[in-house]
Amino acid sequence: MQNPNITILTTEILSDNWYTLNKVTYSIEKKDGTKETQSREAYDRGNGAVILLYNKLTGKVILTRQFRLPTFINGNTTGMLIEACAGLLDNDHPEECIKRETEEETGYKISKVEKIFEAYMSPGSVTEILHFFTAEYSAEMKIADGGGLEEEGENIEVLELPFEQALSMVATGEIMDAKTIMLLQHLRIKGIL
Repeated sequence: MQNPNITILTTEILSDNWYTLNKVTYSIEKKDGTKETQSREAYDRGNGAVILLYNKLTGKVILTRQFRLPTFINGNTTGMLIEACAGLLDNDHPEECIKRETEEETGYKISKVEKIFEAYMSPGSVTEILHFFTAEYSAEMKIADGGGLEEEGENIEVLELPFEQALSMVATGEIMDAKTIMLLQHLRIKGIL
């Protein structure tokens, strides 16, 4: 359903070097009935999916560690970030995307995933909707080392951590990735681990 109070006036591409940064000018009708013209920038990188693998028997989770430039230039002295496995949909169905990303990044081949919710992660500036999943894993599902795709410039370290340790790493600031924190909290709230 379209919002009758919003009219897009112009969309200007500011950059399409990696993804697309648009400047959008629009008219908005305020509560008092007056109209105002505003401009905002919106970064369109496509939609994505994220998954947290967990093992009920061992009480462990699978996370990844990789360099993230935006965190490096905003105070993360190493630029390394511990995260749940994630990737862009690239026109795939979210479930198929996350199964592929799981195998590429972690080396685990999973067949059954549970979608738990969708969320906008930075709605003030980024268009992305992220599809959140969880799945159980076991040692038998490990078919490769993981680490991501070399042709995509990925250099990912796979971490298998006790769930309680991962939760404490949120409190200490060792895990600062929002999607990962949300998934760890989901497992705690649902009593899965």
